[in-house]
Amino acid sequence: MKTFILFFLGVILLTACAERTTNKELEIQPNILLLVGDDIAFGDLGAYGSEISTPNMNRLADAGVRFTNFHASPVCSVTRAMLMTGCNNIEVGLGAFDYSFYPPTKGVPGYEGYLTKNAVSISELLNDAGYEVYKSGKWHLGGEALGGDGPLGWGFTKEFGILSGGSNHWNNLAMTPDFSDPNGLDVKRKEHFTLNGDHFERPEGIYSGELYTEHMLNFIKQGYSENRPWFAYMAFTTAHFPIQAPPELIDKHYQKYLDLGYAGLKKSRYESLKQHGLITETAIEPLFNDITFKWESLSQSEKEIQAKVMATYAAMIEDQDNRTGQILDYLKESGQLNNTLVIYLTDNGPEGFEATHPKTGNPEMAKWIATQFDQSFEAVGTANSEHTIGVSWANAATGGLQWWKWFIGEGGIRVPMMIVPPGAFSGNYSRAGEISNAVISVKDLPMTILDYAGIEHPNTSYKNRKIVMPSGITARPFIEGTSDIVRSESDWYAFELFGNGYIMQGNYKAIKVRKGMFGDGEWHLYDVVADPSEMKPLEAEMPDKFKTMKSLYQAYASAHNIMEVDQSWNPFKAASE
Repeated sequence: MKTFILFFLGVILLTACAERTTNKELEIQPNILLLVGDDIAFGDLGAYGSEISTPNMNRLADAGVRFTNFHASPVCSVTRAMLMTGCNNIEVGLGAFDYSFYPPTKGVPGYEGYLTKNAVSISELLNDAGYEVYKSGKWHLGGEALGGDGPLGWGFTKEFGILSGGSNHWNNLAMTPDFSDPNGLDVKRKEHFTLNGDHFERPEGIYSGELYTEHMLNFIKQGYSENRPWFAYMAFTTAHFPIQAPPELIDKHYQKYLDLGYAGLKKSRYESLKQHGLITETAIEPLFNDITFKWESLSQSEKEIQAKVMATYAAMIEDQDNRTGQILDYLKESGQLNNTLVIYLTDNGPEGFEATHPKTGNPEMAKWIATQFDQSFEAVGTANSEHTIGVSWANAATGGLQWWKWFIGEGGIRVPMMIVPPGAFSGNYSRAGEISNAVISVKDLPMTILDYAGIEHPNTSYKNRKIVMPSGITARPFIEGTSDIVRSESDWYAFELFGNGYIMQGNYKAIKVRKGMFGDGEWHLYDVVADPSEMKPLEAEMPDKFKTMKSLYQAYASAHNIMEVDQSWNPFKAASE
């Protein structure tokens, strides 16, 4: 009996030790919270000098590092493909944007318009490593009729939301008509919501931010109760059109935008970005963009509607900030915040699509909006309105930058991004509150996540499928203060979409924009740190640098079989084809 008791006690002791070891390992393996805003400008957050109050984004900025030279792609799904894989967009099926295909690219490898299986996603790798892997919000990388797979086909263990690029923020209606339906312009169609792969009947009257956050918090709470590390991909649909928001958040912003107008907001944001060190003292105020409108050209009633639209857009950002605060507060209360890597970014610059615009509009979309929605002043922000902020507010929102979503000017691709490493919320982080102009790409974020999770990328083979080796670089040495850079000049990267291309090498950017997208079809060189508004071309001053960068881009385009696009092609007009 004595021997049995001693043996029994020994088993209990060994089991307890094993449990303590497992718990200790889980404490070391960080949770990962990836927050992605939708169609939000570089100058839209309080942490980036905006007049819009974002105290919870400010919490991230104060605890971690704010990046001011971070580049995403100019459109949603393309950014998300690079964010999930660390690869170039053309390598993983997103050489084309699903809402606007250049016809000759259809059926060409690399231009599928959805995430292809010749890549491995970080969600798959995290799942393999024992993480619970959650997604709430938009997916926009494929699934069902879109082609490709939804989140559950990419390693996510729980998911909620939509497969498409956006939807009504108050109900289950889609944000665009079915252009393929002969009667599509005369009806509103429904968006398909899923919960863990099954159809979900989306309740009416609950705002998108509240709905998506509630589901994400439920997922996180379940993972915490099971003592599992988790990766949470919180993909907000704010501030993507339709511009809708809780009414109690709208009114307080209205008078401000009515007083400022387009040019007033652009100038105030430019000055604020410079004052807060978010663009350099050498930054030049951008010139008037001649496809935007002058405030003075609007009637009083038009000004009032436009001011309320921008106020609603501000309210959408404020709601996103509130939802971010909900998640951070829960993590703090449950003791998880200090063991969580938090990354916030937006997927591209602000949406300048404007259905009735003579140059960037779409007549079919304009007809659908005019016949199916109430566009009056009173209806702005409600479920029965379908506004976008349009070219003029989008241009204003970027402050000291030029252009917006769809374009590869800095206003379309330079967006807010903040990283708070595990432990930083304790107040012992040496880089807390730092503003950095280190060159960093969206491709670098998945590699940073894998590094913090202690996961090695399998390089070119994953579970018997051949995959593309990522070209992203981990930012962990920079985040932890062992390096002053993320990318050296030898770590250049290139990008192409809609026939427009650019290459970043250090602080220099060589860029070519087609005439069909309001460029001159020629290459130019800029120092986008000293000159973020891209007003001072340097090709004549730095011919050798210019030649080298063009050659690197041309080699990249050739190696990836990037197709030439007709100079006159307009992707906005093609959006309904």
